[in-house]
Amino acid sequence: MSEQPQQPNQPPGYGYPNAGATGGQSGPYGYPQGGQQPPGAYPPPGYQQGGAYQGYAADPNAPYGYDPYGRPLSDKSKIVAGILQLFLGSFGIGRFYVGSVGVGVAQLLTCGGLGFWALIDGIMYLVSNDRTDAQGRILRG
Repeated sequence: MSEQPQQPNQPPGYGYPNAGATGGQSGPYGYPQGGQQPPGAYPPPGYQQGGAYQGYAADPNAPYGYDPYGRPLSDKSKIVAGILQLFLGSFGIGRFYVGSVGVGVAQLLTCGGLGFWALIDGIMYLVSNDRTDAQGRILRG
């Protein structure tokens, strides 16, 4: 049998049998066999070189895992924060929930910006994917 011709701009071993970077058979999905990673592949966040990979929960900085971009997740929920902010935002309860005490006190003293600040803040909690808690971790969905 003849090998398939190499496609332009494609590294050897990707999808072509017997053309792996190790000189042997290609593994699943065209990656070289023998536990080697393809060029440019990185281990997932939380992986420690030289040790066995323990999974995401082993990272003490992110006990609730990571989002798809590798940022640690918070133990707080953005849905709970948004609903608290919509209904009790005049008292700053949503901000106290996520740990933003200073902003919570400001909302408490201004009655949530006469309700406008609390309403906009509650909507932003519900629709935004980049809201963080006081430790800088992304709020879970």
